[in-house]
Amino acid sequence: MKPRTKLQKQVFEASRKLPKITDAQIRWASRNCIDHVGRRTNKGVITCLECGHSWQGDGPLADTITDCNCPACNTKLKVETTRRYKFHDYGYVCITTACEGFQVLRFFYVECYIRLGSKPCYSHIEVVQRWIAPNGKYATFALLRSMGCFVNGWIWASNLEIRPERELYNINPTCIYPRQKLIPEIARSGYKKPFGKLTPFDLIHTLLSQEKAETLLKTGQTALLHHFAYNNHRSIDKYWPSIRIAIRNGYMVKEASDWLDYLDLLRTFDRDLLNAKYVCPADLEAEHDRYVRKRQEMRERKRYEEQRAQALEDEKRFMDMKGKFFGIAFTDGLIDIRVLESVDEILREGEAMHHCVFANRYHLKSDSLILSARIDSERIETIEFSLSKLAVMQSRGVCNNQTEYHNRIIDLVMKNVPQIKKRLTA
Repeated sequence: MKPRTKLQKQVFEASRKLPKITDAQIRWASRNCIDHVGRRTNKGVITCLECGHSWQGDGPLADTITDCNCPACNTKLKVETTRRYKFHDYGYVCITTACEGFQVLRFFYVECYIRLGSKPCYSHIEVVQRWIAPNGKYATFALLRSMGCFVNGWIWASNLEIRPERELYNINPTCIYPRQKLIPEIARSGYKKPFGKLTPFDLIHTLLSQEKAETLLKTGQTALLHHFAYNNHRSIDKYWPSIRIAIRNGYMVKEASDWLDYLDLLRTFDRDLLNAKYVCPADLEAEHDRYVRKRQEMRERKRYEEQRAQALEDEKRFMDMKGKFFGIAFTDGLIDIRVLESVDEILREGEAMHHCVFANRYHLKSDSLILSARIDSERIETIEFSLSKLAVMQSRGVCNNQTEYHNRIIDLVMKNVPQIKKRLTA
């Protein structure tokens, strides 16, 4: 792709002055980005596949140990008991350098093929370059990549060219070359190397594009830096006054996501976000959970108020539709069943029984009559009776479950259908 923007043209010109990778860098990458195998036989004979030296392992080295150094070449080996004689491994090395005022991240794919009894065959190729300007803007050189989910699906015959920005170019390398050349803006920020799951590009781009990120790095608030680098939907400016209070009081944020959620909860309840009492809790988890419960209670109160308002609106219509059935009640000596006579009663029935008799507005269905079955004033089941079929449609206890009295309740209602039919035909 030809460079089109002003930045891409600048990067294209600067890339001509970028030096080639040195032999020392290649050797370092081959030694540190590849797992060197010590092939162990069932008899405990270990062979270093790097230099070919073999020796008899003793004690744990002959049975269970997984790491050792070769006595001949001192290469750190990953010991593996196997009958295989062909091995393959790969990795990515990141070389951090500077060129024409840009911070450049160069990613090399390093590969190794080994056959028992032969020298290891190493190869490398540069696959991605990330050019980052001091203001945080960036451009990318890369090889073409084949479609699909292959980790190493590079098209090796393609050239390093400017490419559209894609997440696949944000490589998390196997190792980072220790000798780094930094532009002044990065050198003074306190950057040394990436940490956690942050890629080199994530960290350097964040430090250059967000001036407050440098403060987080220098004050040790790495959890917050990590969070803001990965979560662009959250603006660091929104939380910055509270972050300054935390820094001033020596409060280290360990769980950034929970702490920022906690600040959002404080904002919901109009708490002082500049007060260390709230901003720096001794037990973040307990305080976070306490405010989550308070918010849930607030939402429940709001929902209840909305339902009450809806009940008031429905009351007149409900009276016109079902008023002639009011007063119907019957009992078998244990179970008392009566018609619910107001929308508010139906609302309270639904909340007490944890079902949807009010939410689904059964009381406004022309064919439904709602009754409540109780024992000594304790709710047992709520009954929906069909006025057209003169039959029980459903009878539900707490959380829509049936109780041990279910069949007895239905029998009692059906025995008293004449009462309901009389009101229906009046």
